[in-house]
Amino acid sequence: MENHNNVTEFVLLGLFMNQDLKLMCFVIFLFCYFAIFLGNFIIFVTITCSHLIQQPMYYFLCHLSLMDLAYTSTIVPRLIRDLIAKEKNISFGSCMTQLFTAHFLATVEMFILVSMAFDRYVAICKPLHYMVIVNRQRCNTMILMAWGVAFWHAIAQMLMVVRLPFCGPNQIDHYICDVKPLLKLVCADTHIANILVIANSGMVVLTTFLVLVASYIVILYNLRKHSSEGRRKALSTCGSHVMVVVLFFVPCISTYIRPPSASKNDKEFSMFYTVIGPMLNPLIYTLRNAEMKNAMQKVWSNKLSILFK
Repeated sequence: MENHNNVTEFVLLGLFMNQDLKLMCFVIFLFCYFAIFLGNFIIFVTITCSHLIQQPMYYFLCHLSLMDLAYTSTIVPRLIRDLIAKEKNISFGSCMTQLFTAHFLATVEMFILVSMAFDRYVAICKPLHYMVIVNRQRCNTMILMAWGVAFWHAIAQMLMVVRLPFCGPNQIDHYICDVKPLLKLVCADTHIANILVIANSGMVVLTTFLVLVASYIVILYNLRKHSSEGRRKALSTCGSHVMVVVLFFVPCISTYIRPPSASKNDKEFSMFYTVIGPMLNPLIYTLRNAEMKNAMQKVWSNKLSILFK
């Protein structure tokens, strides 16, 4: 298909059209971004500056917090700005950059969640072989694989959109540059592109989610052999991870598994994995985790005592 692209910039319509609602949401999302940044920053520093970094579960959690910081920083600042800005234009190049970066970081986060599930599976189902199976070399390999798979996924999404012809209108009915709202602006048949989006994003997310569900079914089955105290501790740890997985994957599946013609609530669904999930993750992983709370108390009391000496 020859690319006849007459569009040099897009206009992000954002979440709402009501001006009073925009001002209220500006304050809410500003607070949300502050909470995301502070919460994930505290977890990242706590783990890297304590003995927890030696444990695979917290090693993955450290990377998850870093991804949450990076991912939301590609989306939320622009969302906050557009809530009060008169001009909501974004250049074609900046739009493609945001599309690539958002898909890249979200996919890395998705595979980090898979790595965390693998860690819990080995810890509960094969405890005697845990230190051999989940060693630091294998953890690093899983992180590198996550980055590699995420890069090829994101580059495929971006190249598919870049090659399509945009002739106008240029108003994106969303608060971010994403594949599905962009396909609605293409002045050509997008039937194949829609199938590719569902195959590349929708089915990958759905398959990964089903694998995670299957892994936790196996974990729950194997917990029967543990003591009541062991079951309680394992369920507490796994419960936190399941909450994070549901917050991330269910809205993603709802967004990408459906064709664009049925995508009336994509903006609302995407709020869960772009804002709400990253904001709640630090709370989910700390409120029910005594080890994490103890490490936070030691690390930050030491840092504050050094700061105020």
